[in-house]
Amino acid sequence: MIPSIKIEDYNYPLPDERIAKYPLAERDSSKLLRYRDGKVEDHIFRELPGILPPGSIMVFNNTKVVPARLHFQRESGAHIEIFCLEPVDPAEYATSFASVGRCRWKCVIGNAKRWKNDVLSLYNPGADETVVNMGLKAVLIERDGQTGIVEFTWEDKNPFSRVLEICGTVPIPPYLNRDTEAIDLERYQTLYARTRGSVAAPTAGLHFTEAVLSEIDSKGIDRENVCLHVGAGTFLPVKSEDVADHPMHREPFVVSLELLKKIRDNEGKLIAVGTTSVRTLESLYYVGVSCIEGGSPADVDQWAPYSREYAYSPAEAIDGIISYLERNSLEELKVGTRIIIVPGFKFRFVDVLVTNFHQPESTLILLISAFVGGDWRTIYDHALGNGYRFLSYGDSSVLFRRDVQNLL
Repeated sequence: MIPSIKIEDYNYPLPDERIAKYPLAERDSSKLLRYRDGKVEDHIFRELPGILPPGSIMVFNNTKVVPARLHFQRESGAHIEIFCLEPVDPAEYATSFASVGRCRWKCVIGNAKRWKNDVLSLYNPGADETVVNMGLKAVLIERDGQTGIVEFTWEDKNPFSRVLEICGTVPIPPYLNRDTEAIDLERYQTLYARTRGSVAAPTAGLHFTEAVLSEIDSKGIDRENVCLHVGAGTFLPVKSEDVADHPMHREPFVVSLELLKKIRDNEGKLIAVGTTSVRTLESLYYVGVSCIEGGSPADVDQWAPYSREYAYSPAEAIDGIISYLERNSLEELKVGTRIIIVPGFKFRFVDVLVTNFHQPESTLILLISAFVGGDWRTIYDHALGNGYRFLSYGDSSVLFRRDVQNLL
């Protein structure tokens, strides 16, 4: 049954001055709020390894943010901003980034009403010769309100990934109320980012330094990766009064066969770095159900966790995926999810969550509430009252799931 949740119940006052407009000088010098069993403690992020349960598996999202925001200009002089969301033709990320000369993407289009059917040229006020030689053009193929399918063409032999690097800018969140700056090229990216595809950073990972990662290793914690490409809608506030009316967008993810076996056999705790890692890991249960019942993995529907009772154990669900991959000689699970995690959700894998502080009335606040048994206000009231910085470049928290016992 789809739960009825009023999003106004997940609002809180967030003054603009509490939103971190820039990152701190040192990634691991941010504040770290520790929450466990209803109690809150203050730490510094570099102390995180000493807080985590030894013998755990810690899962990171190694997606890489692409410079997906492009600025074009009509012959009339009107500026059109195009924000690449996901590839359409070719539809697979790696293939699209490798495309030469042409590709199509689903995009958010700024100033969309002023773009008719004309061909746009890249806005290049400095007449940069490299950009001129690129010859990047954009044509609107389909329109759907503020989004549409855009065909990009360019003249040289560079792949589209290089086109974006030369012509695009890093799409920092709009609530920062500033243009992208040089610092964002480095700091709006995790140290361990590997696979291009995200249009928003998995921001919980922005705090990690090589020193912190090394100390995590020394604590006997197994560091593993998944890859979920973060879409632009992940961090948007819910606009409908009832969460049941809020549509979640699809995000593709990849999990290795090796990690699936480790999760199945894990006797320790599972730590997720970021809400994107949580959504990936918890989606595995429902992918496993589709393998058991349908013979192959299927995308996870938004409301699948609430649609019926499931009799399978987490290990059985993971085994369903492993069996499918081994039957088909595959080393990775590649699938998508629209899962929404709201109060009442049954967590099957994740025990500890490292995450930032999220926007009021967002799906991420709902996830936090579900994870801490509804006690999110205790956490956010403390953060607001004790000088924590909020949102993407803000401070961090490590949350122990409310119903998890005997972690240490």
